Amino acid sequence: MELNFSSIIWLLFLFSLLLPSIRQSRLVMTRIRLIRNLEEKRGSRVITLVHRQESISFLGIPLSRYINIEDSEQVLRAIRMTPREMPIDIILHTPGGLVLASEQIAYALKNHPAKVTVFVPHYAMSGGTLIALAADEIVMDANAVLGPVDPQVGQFPAVSVLRAVAKKDPNKVDDETLILADVAEKAIRQVKNTVVSILQDRLGGEKAEEIAAMLTEGQWTHDYPLTCDRLAEMGLPACGALPREIYALMDQFPQPMRTRPSVEFIPVPYGDKQKRSA
Repeated sequence: MELNFSSIIWLLFLFSLLLPSIRQSRLVMTRIRLIRNLEEKRGSRVITLVHRQESISFLGIPLSRYINIEDSEQVLRAIRMTPREMPIDIILHTPGGLVLASEQIAYALKNHPAKVTVFVPHYAMSGGTLIALAADEIVMDANAVLGPVDPQVGQFPAVSVLRAVAKKDPNKVDDETLILADVAEKAIRQVKNTVVSILQDRLGGEKAEEIAAMLTEGQWTHDYPLTCDRLAEMGLPACGALPREIYALMDQFPQPMRTRPSVEFIPVPYGDKQKRSA
């Protein structure tokens, strides 16, 4: 049967609609294979919590991702399904998210009897840092960062709300701002107590209090990068060599396609090539 021009156009159109789904299916299968390889290598349960800007359907509309209740539900399910004697490796790449969801994941990891290792290939900020603190071991890329866990109230840091109110005449502060300050005070206290309870078994009460104060009481801006060296100074050693499989796995979480990529390079290991030719 011969195809006319309009039939070809319709076939191409249908194929263009199906292509993103086909690509996504291939990515999922590749990720599953890499995760399974890493599990077999380390004898652990591997959980990924990766948030990148993603695209909606074929329209290419960017969608920002963060830690939410659905994430905590899935991570807790994975932990429940893990034997008590099996270590857990969790790969974190996230800007943070809801405090409730982050605390749920952190406590679930803390309560797992076997060793918990958190791998951070690039960054795990805010709620991601809270989750990382619950691990027995944090392993970060040499250039990866964590961040403060000071809570945010609305669009403002809770600490900044309290400091702004403290500088004003109490008689001139409106009720809404006072309510906001009350919520901010509670949020700081709650998150600080969470950090202390997560760290005290491993570091002792005094050191846990010290680190919790640094991370929650506004010593730095919310996006301040805590590097490996800075974390080590705080008493949280985190530098280490990430398994190569983790970098390969991260390559399977691509950013949405753009007309022109913002970063381009030729993926050739020049250092290894030079060594071979020497």
